[in-house]
Amino acid sequence: MKVRVLPRQQMIYREKPNDFNQKFEIVSCFFERDGKFLLLLRNDSKPQGNTWGVPAGKVEQGESLDQAICRELEEETGYKILSGLPKSTHTLFVRYPEYDFFYHMYQFSLDQDYSVQIDQRAHKEFRWVSPEEALKMNLIMDLDSCVELFYNIQDTSVRGVSV
Repeated sequence: MKVRVLPRQQMIYREKPNDFNQKFEIVSCFFERDGKFLLLLRNDSKPQGNTWGVPAGKVEQGESLDQAICRELEEETGYKILSGLPKSTHTLFVRYPEYDFFYHMYQFSLDQDYSVQIDQRAHKEFRWVSPEEALKMNLIMDLDSCVELFYNIQDTSVRGVSV
């Protein structure tokens, strides 16, 4: 029996696609330390469970993007930003069959060690990894493309993106 591999459907765009109907916004953060960034392993009961992702979540009503990323970092890692803000790096347009959303990517670097405190209801493990290590892991849908874009890895699979 032959297995036919279907081409990957385009889901991430740098430019807003026609008929893009945004339902919500997501903020995400490449939370870095010593040349590595933090990945969190989602609990099995969560959507896309048992996959690795960066700290991320929906922007709540009335919340600015900066407020949302600071809240998400604290909720998912226990890290409270006391000075400065994460740096906004990219905004992508994501199209799923059921809905469209904005995906805002941020970067925040630690200059000292930090003991990550994950919320056990959402995540079961964390790791500090290099971009190359991350690309070999079971990542949440399309995070591989975001890692390639963020770290300017030339073999990017994000269609419509030139890095």
